Amino acid sequence: MINENFIKVLYIDLTNKKVKIDMREDLRKYLGGVGVATRLLEENMRADKEPLDPEQPIIFAIGAVSSVLPVMTKTVAMFISPLTGELGESYAGGRLAYTLFNAGFDAVVITGKAQKLSYIVITDTNVEIKDARSFAGIGAESVGQFIRTVEGGSGKRSIIRIGPAGEKMSKIANVNVDTYRHFGRLGLGACFGSKNLKAIQVTAGDSTRPVPDLKKYFATYRELYDKVTNTTLMSKYHDLGTSINVKVLNKIGALPTRNLQQTEYEHVEEISGEMFAEKNLVRKVACVGCPIGCIHIGQVRRQFAEGYDYESFNVSYDYELISAFGSLIGIDNTDDILELISEAEEIGFDVISGGCCLAWATEAYLRGVITDAETQMPLKFGDKDTYVKVLRKMGEAKTDFYRSLANGVSEVTEKYGGADFGLQIARNEMPQYHTGYGSIVGYVCGARHSHLDNGGYSLDQKFKDQEFNKDVLIDNIFKEEVNRNIINSAIACLFARSVYDNATILKAFAALGVEMTEAELAETAERIYASKLRIKRRLGFNECDVVVPKRILETEGMKRKIDPEIVKELVLMFYNKNQQLMEKYKEEEIKA
Repeated sequence: MINENFIKVLYIDLTNKKVKIDMREDLRKYLGGVGVATRLLEENMRADKEPLDPEQPIIFAIGAVSSVLPVMTKTVAMFISPLTGELGESYAGGRLAYTLFNAGFDAVVITGKAQKLSYIVITDTNVEIKDARSFAGIGAESVGQFIRTVEGGSGKRSIIRIGPAGEKMSKIANVNVDTYRHFGRLGLGACFGSKNLKAIQVTAGDSTRPVPDLKKYFATYRELYDKVTNTTLMSKYHDLGTSINVKVLNKIGALPTRNLQQTEYEHVEEISGEMFAEKNLVRKVACVGCPIGCIHIGQVRRQFAEGYDYESFNVSYDYELISAFGSLIGIDNTDDILELISEAEEIGFDVISGGCCLAWATEAYLRGVITDAETQMPLKFGDKDTYVKVLRKMGEAKTDFYRSLANGVSEVTEKYGGADFGLQIARNEMPQYHTGYGSIVGYVCGARHSHLDNGGYSLDQKFKDQEFNKDVLIDNIFKEEVNRNIINSAIACLFARSVYDNATILKAFAALGVEMTEAELAETAERIYASKLRIKRRLGFNECDVVVPKRILETEGMKRKIDPEIVKELVLMFYNKNQQLMEKYKEEEIKA
């Protein structure tokens, strides 16, 4: 807690309906956010049990300075991923960090399994486990509306929930946060389903937090606010948002197209960020505590009955969603992309994983790896109406094929073949950046196998005009992998990572009475990362064992060939750095 020497942790045992609160002084050295959540996962995980065993924990944590400085908007979720079988880490904005902060909790640990489908209501004075059976099978958007009706009243609250995919424990199920944000990737929705947990509502209290020097705090806030709102980089996120990358990545030959058979899309203009803005954009919204407004909301109208019966709906979009349900599956217009995003999110699928699954299934069908016996319909790239039907069948999970497809590319290819062209790395569906060695090694070695772990894709672009240097690339990826644990402990939105460099974070901490040196901050980042690595090793993960699918290696990144042997060499270099860091912090290991 701010200006306290402890981290306040709320423990909820769904099996026994028990709640307790601990004031953990020992967790202060992990700062907050991902640091605290990782340590709590290391303490509470069961390496001897399956990821969806009810004893496995779900952990949420807010940052060391959440909600009190600009763009400190994120909440982290840590769990054992049912998709990869190892570390699960996901972030969401919206109102959740704000409500947890004002309810007085730094972290929440949820274990056990409710006897019936349930939802949790957390306030600053009470925790209740309530019957959610009337919400069974209901889509994610509708659940939020129903809970607001049932709970009544008004006020500052956050509602996170799963759709039918989570209830059926699809390994690519996500968790919807306040309609337009998500805990995406790695299957957190399935973890909710395994606990009979449909939703959580957190209501903010009215408590206030004192700061030691108001004048210093307000001066720092003003400085950071100006820095955030007056930079060209941050204005990019407000204007077109990350959808600006559609044309940028296409131009350099890095836009995944038709299951990564290509990296340039002939219909790029029709699905560009500019086209979305001109045709569909209706408003921009922001997470609580952010002045940028980077959440772009598109509107589309569709006919639901014969005659002139139409409905319109709003859905948020960004670059990766556009790519996953656009170029990757051959969709060539913005309306169809938005409709597919809306469909996936109501069912409760992660869109990036969903897009990779649809792309693989389409190519597998065209190659004869699967047939009508599995799909029950012909598949072809660019067929939006058929893709809607496929997503619904994945959500229903009535056949072995569609259950497998809803569990991700790795599982469906293990059962049906076609692994060479399945877009997964370490069992996580590939992010929508194919830039070369930095991106691939970043996905393999990243703690959660994401471009957001270490920005390897960005380093490819940064070094594209320089002579390729293995040591320079690995040193930079590793440094970024470690250092992002600082901004993710604060927790600032990664869009603001150029604003919140380490010197600025130290200044932000000091404004709230937390004095640290640069060396102490660097050591904290290493400590957090070492904890992540210990979790992954306990669960059997080794970077050097990852087999990168042939398609990812054979398709040029940024119009340059990729040598599989160089990829292996780079991964080994990264592995050695990881082992050295683990050895440095081995005394902090929690024995099983």
